[in-house]
Formats: sequence, structure tokens, C-alpha cells
Amino acid sequence: MNAIVGDSLVEFRAVCKSFGEVVVLDHVTTTVRRGEVVAVLGPSGSGKSTLCRLVNGLETVDSGELLVDGQPLPRDTRGLAELRSRVGMVFQSWNLFSGRTALDNLTLGLVKVRKLGTEDAERRAREVLARVGLADQAGRLPRELSGGQQQRVAIARALAMEPELLLMDEPTSALDPEMVAEVLEVMEGLAAQGMTMIVVTHELGFARRAASRVLFLDRGRVVDDTDPTTFFSAAASDRARAFVEKASMGDLGGA
Repeated sequence: MNAIVGDSLVEFRAVCKSFGEVVVLDHVTTTVRRGEVVAVLGPSGSGKSTLCRLVNGLETVDSGELLVDGQPLPRDTRGLAELRSRVGMVFQSWNLFSGRTALDNLTLGLVKVRKLGTEDAERRAREVLARVGLADQAGRLPRELSGGQQQRVAIARALAMEPELLLMDEPTSALDPEMVAEVLEVMEGLAAQGMTMIVVTHELGFARRAASRVLFLDRGRVVDDTDPTTFFSAAASDRARAFVEKASMGDLGGA
């Protein structure tokens, strides 16, 4: 578990978000510090993915404040583009460009957003592909890769931009069970290296081993916000304790 943390990077201050009449996040208040790995857990429909999407500007806050590096999230196109160059996101479905090689999927953003020259972009892309164990797959198209390899390319694409924060929204949920381990290995390696991460996940083993904190949501509210040891042994809320118990019996539904 990564225990070296620094100053505040993300702050939720009584953040509320609704879709129509459905309240998705209800006065969420929490802070993510540099170097922390926050595992966001909770039942289906508890607001976990929305929390992630707010940080990347994919959704907007209805009320309250959300600060990234001390600043409110921008609303203009240029500001959002700058934010997303600093805050990487990995989705459930890897969203790779199907007609481009693994290498090209990484170099595209480096050239267009980071404004690197082609040679520098390719050098950086190859370094990051090697970091996730895919140096030998650089020339392959997504359809030529396994699901686990595709998700590792998606992680590499986010890392190539050298983000301050990495958001992961159920990065293993679309994978066959045998492919999950290879992606979790990469995620745990990033955590050990000090990458600041917010990870929405149903992989409780990852939360136990790699997280600095567990944020447990239920019906849009934070009902537990504590370290993994405390959460898994003595969660503060009945709801969280029931969730862990079901998970331990293999009866946990999708998130």
C-alpha cells in the first residue's frame, strides 16, 4: 500500500449531482491527496462512476464545489482540454481507436495535445508500452490483442500524457476473469510507484492491497471513508459491513 501522500489534489465540498429527479451524489465531501490511491466502492447505482466523471469534467456539478489542484473545474472547451491533459481516465471499455496500432493510440495524444514531435512521441509511447508489459505489441491493432492487453494499452495511453491524477472507472469489469489479473498487476504497480489514483472498482483484493483509502458510497452518500484495514475489519456503517460480507461470499453484484 502506498503511504506517502502530499497536499490536496482533489477536493469535494458538499457536491451534489442529479439526473432529472434521481439524486446521484448527495453532499459528497472528501479530499484526495497527492500520492493517494482511493478505491471507490459501493453497490450498483451508488454514484461511483459519476464521481469519477465529475473530476474529469465529463459531468458538471449541480451544487457544492469541486476543486482540482485548488481550482474550480473549468467550463470552457480550452480549460477542459487542459484539465484532461492533467487528469487521465481509463474507462470500463478501453475505447481504443480500432484502426490504429497500439503505438499510434498512444502517439496521437502526444502529438496533438502535448505537441511532441513524431520521434519524441514514439519514443515516449514505446517507453510507456514497455512499462505495462506490451513492448512487443506496439504494432498490433486492437482487434489483434486480448481484452487484457487492450485495457493495458488504454492505461498506457493515459500514462503517456504524464497525468497528475489517474481516474479508473471499473477498469476490469469488461474483462474475462483470466484477463483481470494482468490488469490488476499493472494497477498495483502504478500504486506502488506513487501515482495518484481514484479507482472505481469491485475488485476488493485490489482495494485491500493497493489502496491508501476506501471511499464507500451508498445512495449517493459517503458512508465510509477510511483506510483499507479499518474498512475490511470494522467498517463504520452497517451498509458497508453487509457489502463486504456479501463480497466475501461471492454474492456481490455489479457496480
